[in-house]
Amino acid sequence: MNIIRIYIEEAIRNHPRVKRICQRFPKATLISCERYGEVFNPKAQSFRLQKQQPALILAEKYKNFALPAPLGYGIGAKKNYYFSHMLNCLYDCRYCFLQGMYQSANYVLFVNYEDYQQEIKNICAASPNKAIHFFSGYDCDSLAFEPVTDFTAQFLPTFYETPNAWLELRTKSTQIRSLLNNQAFERCIVAFSLSPDEIANKVEAKAPNLNKRLAAMVKLQQQGWQLGLRFDPLIYHADYKILYQQLFSQVFAQIDLQQLHSVSLGAFRLPEKYFKKIHKLYPEEKLFASPLSCQQGMVSYKTALEQQMMVDCSSMLLDYIPEDKFFPCTV
Repeated sequence: MNIIRIYIEEAIRNHPRVKRICQRFPKATLISCERYGEVFNPKAQSFRLQKQQPALILAEKYKNFALPAPLGYGIGAKKNYYFSHMLNCLYDCRYCFLQGMYQSANYVLFVNYEDYQQEIKNICAASPNKAIHFFSGYDCDSLAFEPVTDFTAQFLPTFYETPNAWLELRTKSTQIRSLLNNQAFERCIVAFSLSPDEIANKVEAKAPNLNKRLAAMVKLQQQGWQLGLRFDPLIYHADYKILYQQLFSQVFAQIDLQQLHSVSLGAFRLPEKYFKKIHKLYPEEKLFASPLSCQQGMVSYKTALEQQMMVDCSSMLLDYIPEDKFFPCTV
């Protein structure tokens, strides 16, 4: 990756993590700012234009290090949280809600990892007898920026040491070296988002293809890491039954069920406000010409079609996996 501009909050200019990252990009122009919002939040920005050459913003987060996960976002635990060490993603998936939520396509990295780690420990200490799941990859891809952020290497020890803490790393990335350099443990799930190649080639720009993701998954499971499969969002295609059946067949031909923690399935959905913004950014995008409808502020496929896709794909998946590993999103 080529970063040509790095904005740095003045208060953290001498932070060791900031210095290490700047050394990685010796040719980048360094620009001081008081707070990251000065660069990230102004409305007069072009997300589409910035996405061609995003800047990196190094910042400090002061609160809300871990937040309750949205309803329906979970894989079996009653207590679910998400945390975002980073805002925005290296990839350019057309269905991604981030491009509707943020004004800027620049990457924000919060470097004060230790504050996140302490918050995770505090949440777990408050309910020591309950399994608590923490999801990384809600506002970014957990692994795609790993060579720069050193995120997993820094956070895995916190989860090793906290016996009721579970971590899901949601990703499309093949940046798995830091995981392979660490000991696998059952409370960490490396969850890969997957779509049929025919669909991914059109709507998942810059992301590794299916074969590359599968190769990374095989390496991880060979070393003992638990895997998650995230078929989310389901994207409509006239031949979706054939395409998803081919996808499932290809995936389960290589995945060891003994190393499989969970499988989730979810339909395409966007808040109406985000959808309108993304549609304005990409008016020619065929994805948005699909049979969509808006209900209760959410844009999704028409109810009958969405339900049929969920039924069809659920049935196909249950030919491969036991029901207790299956977590369809119905919210």
